[in-house]
Amino acid sequence: MMDAAILSRACADAMGSNDATSRGLGSELISVDPGRAVLAMAVTETMVNWHNTCHGGFIYLLADTAFGYASNSRNARMVAQHCSITYLNPAQRGDRLTAQATERQRAGRSGLYDVAVTREDGTPIAEFRGHARAIEGTIVPGDAA
Repeated sequence: MMDAAILSRACADAMGSNDATSRGLGSELISVDPGRAVLAMAVTETMVNWHNTCHGGFIYLLADTAFGYASNSRNARMVAQHCSITYLNPAQRGDRLTAQATERQRAGRSGLYDVAVTREDGTPIAEFRGHARAIEGTIVPGDAA
């Protein structure tokens, strides 16, 4: 049996090795623990829209990825069943955004996760809520869980 924190990291490493999208955007996994994950991403020139602010889709992608790491951190394959996001403040080119995902409830095959996206100075950028559903299989093979 693997320690829960070590298992969370092993799951994150396995997921990250197969996530070309997040790597391509330059997102960085800061930390992962059972039911929690923190990711960061810098807003680049190619992420800015016609309002000269970060396109909401990139903010959503960062939050959704943090949600994915948090919900899969216990070595059960979880997928998004429903997600919503509320944008609170714009992000600008050059801003470093951080997404902190926290498990609120996990029961049976369902989980509920909140993700706060903030700018480095603490300004809230968005609040995301994700409902996850377990599917068959594990992230890390074998009897690690």
